[in-house]
Amino acid sequence: MVVSGSINTIIQNAVATITFSHPASNSFPSELLQKLTDEFYALDNNKNVAVIILQSEGNGAFCAGASFDELLLISNFEDGSNFFSGFANVINSMRKCSKLIIGRIQGKAVGGGVGLAAACDYTFATEKSDIKLSEIAIGIGPFVIEPAVSRKISKRAFSEMTLTPTRWKSAQWAKENGLFSEIFSTIDELDASLNTFVSELSSYNIEALEEIKKVFWEGTENWDSLLNERAAISGRLVLSEYTKKALQKFKK
Repeated sequence: MVVSGSINTIIQNAVATITFSHPASNSFPSELLQKLTDEFYALDNNKNVAVIILQSEGNGAFCAGASFDELLLISNFEDGSNFFSGFANVINSMRKCSKLIIGRIQGKAVGGGVGLAAACDYTFATEKSDIKLSEIAIGIGPFVIEPAVSRKISKRAFSEMTLTPTRWKSAQWAKENGLFSEIFSTIDELDASLNTFVSELSSYNIEALEEIKKVFWEGTENWDSLLNERAAISGRLVLSEYTKKALQKFKK
């Protein structure tokens, strides 16, 4: 089977840059999510890497979340639960990875894309990097990514996003609520600042960086089971009549 999309990693000067791509607005089918998960675990064990940059290809959307085409094919609970476990596994691999992960959020992020940004340890974005959690509009919800998103922006802000699934939140809103660390007018300005930041960060004591990452993620030790439980909720809801009808509308 030909896999649409790719995961590519380049390591230079103790910085690993992971670039993911997919023709459908950098969305993620299950197999691509598994490849990204495996990549984080591989880099965790690479002693030549101090810092990881996570980015998507192109100047358009950062990430449109899970593959809509794959979502439409789910017909039973096991497949549904496995499908939603994809982002659970990625978030847990980012959480467990001993390297600091810096997100380059150059464009819009939806659903799981917001979850990826939230699982980064520091994020650079542009003024065009609007965000949205649209899941509840099709009868499911952002259950899997909630722990990561709420950890960054608070449960209050997460609730605000979740209950307005058709509205975009601005990059400025995302910065004010803690999802984005820095925002820039252009991608060129973002990249210049990002390169300076990671160059300096990667020059520090790797042991110190790894120990501070542990501090950042204290209190998340139950996420292996929690995120899988959340995936099961989505796996059940995606089979509901409401969701089936909503998906058919989107398909048309």
